[in-house]
Amino acid sequence: MIIAAIDEGRAKLQPLIDSARHGVAFTGAGISTECGVPDFRSPGSPWLKNPPIEFSDFLRDPLMREEAWRRKFVMDDLYAHAKPGRGHRALQRLIASGRMNAIITQNIDGLHQASGVPDERVVELHGNGTYARCLGCGRRYELAEIRRDFEMTGAAPECTCGDHIKSATISFGQSMPEMAMQRAEEETLACDLFMAIGSSLVVYPAAGFPLAAKRHGASLVIVNREQTPLDEFADLVLRGDIGDFLEPFCA
Repeated sequence: MIIAAIDEGRAKLQPLIDSARHGVAFTGAGISTECGVPDFRSPGSPWLKNPPIEFSDFLRDPLMREEAWRRKFVMDDLYAHAKPGRGHRALQRLIASGRMNAIITQNIDGLHQASGVPDERVVELHGNGTYARCLGCGRRYELAEIRRDFEMTGAAPECTCGDHIKSATISFGQSMPEMAMQRAEEETLACDLFMAIGSSLVVYPAAGFPLAAKRHGASLVIVNREQTPLDEFADLVLRGDIGDFLEPFCA
């Protein structure tokens, strides 16, 4: 069932959320675009001018590491003041009230945590771009420190252990985080309501979770501005602005 009317969509969504015993949200770039965070695929996206460096190139070439950090800070500046939007706030309230158990996200912007969702309730499939880690020892580094040194020297940062420091995101060619993928699978198979929000549902393996939930008996809800390849399998498709449909759940 595809619904574009706001009031009708809210009326159909409400009982699904109210009756869920174990709800899971799966979020993509669309939940953050109304906050000023650019998505990856839209025409004219700044990501197309500053595409992420392949992981193998980052490891191989110090010049590529420097370029990766230059592009990272350019992109960070574009949405440095982004705040959680209506969708983030709605999910935070659903988590806080016990009506939602976890958020599985493809996003790296940290806005779910910024909205007040505890870290342990957010499963980050593609990492987090708000800090950095050493690829060797795993030590966490804050970006302000990294940026200050980078702008002074132009050199890519290195850890005290001697290994490379990288934004704590999953780059193209880098292995998906094993623990996050396992946790996402566990939440997916345990849920009775799976809400895919703001995702094109074309990036795998992450896009496999909605169908897995559906096959294991969960109700599948898709909230997105555009059509997705999984719309035909969903119990409810809400086509339009995410914040419009989810705003009642902010209270």
